[in-house]
Amino acid sequence: MSFRDLIIARSDAAYEKFLPHISVDCVVFGFHDATLKVLLTKLKDSDAWLLPGGYMGKEEELNDAANRLLYERTGVGNIYLQQFKVFSEIKRSEPFFSDYPDTLWHKMRFLTVGFYALVDYTKVQPVPDEFSSDIAWHDVAKLPNMGMDHAHITAKALIKLRRELNYKPVGYNLLPEIFTMPELQRLYEAILNKSLNRGNFYRKMMAYDILDKMPETRKGGAHKAPNLYRFNLERYTAALQDGLKEGW
Repeated sequence: MSFRDLIIARSDAAYEKFLPHISVDCVVFGFHDATLKVLLTKLKDSDAWLLPGGYMGKEEELNDAANRLLYERTGVGNIYLQQFKVFSEIKRSEPFFSDYPDTLWHKMRFLTVGFYALVDYTKVQPVPDEFSSDIAWHDVAKLPNMGMDHAHITAKALIKLRRELNYKPVGYNLLPEIFTMPELQRLYEAILNKSLNRGNFYRKMMAYDILDKMPETRKGGAHKAPNLYRFNLERYTAALQDGLKEGW
């Protein structure tokens, strides 16, 4: 079924199932190959990509709706989720459906609640919904053509992530459990979009006392085997209460 036929066919059911005028859009961040990624879905019969999102059930809490939508798209539960902004601009989504019937559910004015999510890239198994032909990770620095105002939402989420780098468990949720110091530094550089001094970064991270050094090293490289670390969640959480107090 074409996207147009499908969206019209699902309109009546949406009126019955969902709360009108409120939608949810999730900026799902992952980290892979030293780059910060965003998970996007590609609409059927279109070159436009969108953020994973949808609508809130009439008997559903907002956070529950966001978690449900993310589980449906990623196959991962208990994702770190942070609400960051409500987008309420007039006609933020209606023009996308300009040539559809005025009674279409999706053509109503929607205020969307933006969440950003932090996931372990290796654990995600992207699953497209029935309106999408594809779902894939994209480098935040090389985003494809995005529909509606989803490029704007993504940009705002990235700004928020940068501001909260010292106050939220970003590294804990984007990196695997065990990692090297260069991998941690590359994560910070990818988020901040700038290079950091290796020695200064190491000293700052060790001074926070939020990392446990593992007894083993990573084997298999051509150079000296790097040390391995993991976050000490108790000390990390305590440190984030007041912020890491560092400008990057």
